[in-house]
Amino acid sequence: MTDELDARLNRIGQQRLRAKFRLQAREHAIIDQRGMITIREHAAELIKQRLAPAAPRNDGRQTPYRGHPVFVAQHATATCCRTCLSRWHSIPAGRALHPEEQAYVVNVICRWIARQHVSLPLDGWEDNQQKDRAK
Repeated sequence: MTDELDARLNRIGQQRLRAKFRLQAREHAIIDQRGMITIREHAAELIKQRLAPAAPRNDGRQTPYRGHPVFVAQHATATCCRTCLSRWHSIPAGRALHPEEQAYVVNVICRWIARQHVSLPLDGWEDNQQKDRAK
């Protein structure tokens, strides 16, 4: 999963628009202050509220460009709206996201954040439910 995810993130990162996004000092400070577990919880809640519904409110404009590491990561990873999810991650628009799809989106976001925030280990932030299902 990790190799596939890294390959996808590398492809997305080659797009000129996506390549511009980087965590700034403010976002690094938020990660340092709150910790990655809390950031993952924020990502899960934001995805559930703003992206998971079949027809998200203000779809295409619901994700701010800054203010939280998750927002920056969503734009960098093409998980910012249902159109981008469909285009880059093959998750169809027009229906609610399944829990597994929500977990995938959170993993994509957290993986990108871990790659940006060099003091974080790259492994270990995957969804625990996926690990439990694999056992």
